[in-house]
Amino acid sequence: MLHITDTLIDRHVTATDAQAAMLDAFRSFGRGQAAMQERIRTEAGGVKLSTLGAVIPDQQVAGTKVYTTIAGQFSFVILLFSTVDGRPLASFDAGAITRRRTAACTVLAAKRLARSDAQTRARFGAGTQGVQHALQLSAALPLQRILICDPYADAEAATRLSAQCGVSVSFAQAEEAAAAADIIVTASRSTTPLFPGAIVKPGTFIAAIGSSLPHTRELDDVALSRASAVVVEWRPQSLREAGDLVLADKAVLPDEKILELADVLLDTAPTRKHADDILIYKSVGVGLEDVALAGIAYQRITAAQAAAA
Repeated sequence: MLHITDTLIDRHVTATDAQAAMLDAFRSFGRGQAAMQERIRTEAGGVKLSTLGAVIPDQQVAGTKVYTTIAGQFSFVILLFSTVDGRPLASFDAGAITRRRTAACTVLAAKRLARSDAQTRARFGAGTQGVQHALQLSAALPLQRILICDPYADAEAATRLSAQCGVSVSFAQAEEAAAAADIIVTASRSTTPLFPGAIVKPGTFIAAIGSSLPHTRELDDVALSRASAVVVEWRPQSLREAGDLVLADKAVLPDEKILELADVLLDTAPTRKHADDILIYKSVGVGLEDVALAGIAYQRITAAQAAAA
């Protein structure tokens, strides 16, 4: 069985590949042609083991992602199988896949939920996901500046990101960034809201991708109440895991406000009706994303190896 490293993923799989894979997979899921396995977490002695997976017959793959969390650090592995004959195809170091698939889904959501004239993006969190989101969103959307809010970012983070993305990047305080932004991306591990929802501009798109635990949240009830819709990857898992939704007052988050990403991508769910609508995409990360991108990576890498033989 082939083992695929993060280095091979970085070499052979582009952000465009990831976005196309996510689009195809979620549309398959929305049509009832794919299935997901919810994340299961098991913990003892300070070690957490998590598993999630998917079956995607259209892509001829099924698989599972397994990872440990120790002292806040993740170690990911994906196992990929053929849905044609059931044989194991490959194992993956899944750090690169996790980075790419999360940002790719945010790009798909932003293309449908953000205003076409959005120019300023606020980025809460300067870690791996924050950087990957900056790269993919800057390439996909006509953004002109990025405001970074992260007390742990080093002094050169803005300069590096500006060179990578080709746009103006500067540091800003939380309220300044949230009030100025047309697109807000939160990629933190915060347990409490990062900014007051009351200061968000009408028409803003918010992608909250940092928290997947029911006791943590990045957005407050005011932001949720002002939103016209909250888009999630998969309702059963999101309503169980996303603290932003679990901890929200039920009055600000009626059931009809919550939409699934597959329906948005199939154009069967209403999204932006008015220019001033505030729209939220809340991501927790689902197995469909990991398995779909692993399948594309397997195709790309085995084809490259065959061509080189």
